[in-house]
Amino acid sequence: MFWLILAALLAIAEVMTLTFVLGMLATGAAGAAVIGAIGAPVVAQLIVFAGVSVVLLALVLPAARRHRRQPPAIRSGMARLIGTRAMTLSEIDTATGGRVRIGGETWTARPYQDGLHIAAGEWVDVLAIDGVTAVVHPTTLPVAGS
Repeated sequence: MFWLILAALLAIAEVMTLTFVLGMLATGAAGAAVIGAIGAPVVAQLIVFAGVSVVLLALVLPAARRHRRQPPAIRSGMARLIGTRAMTLSEIDTATGGRVRIGGETWTARPYQDGLHIAAGEWVDVLAIDGVTAVVHPTTLPVAGS
């Protein structure tokens, strides 16, 4: 009964603090309660509590910390266009620029490198957005589905 009460208290404390650590300890206490219900001695219950808690802390906590440090993956607005593939609608060069189709929209474009000439109908990668102009470079990867 002790282990069930401890597991419940740790689970409640976990909900209040959201640290993940108390949740791992609550799971260890629940494991010890199961072993205790089977009739295992107190020493075995302590070993199960410690073992389950340590294994969960060693596996889950580092993953949770890595996940917490990652920047959000959601990009919106013009930032979502960077890294996408576009089709040139006209010739693109440094002097006059050109036009590309990005996700169904037509954008003005200029090449990433000065002096670069990109023919119409070519696939390009969008490297940056400069105001309302896409900065593009000929793709080095094959087009998906081709």
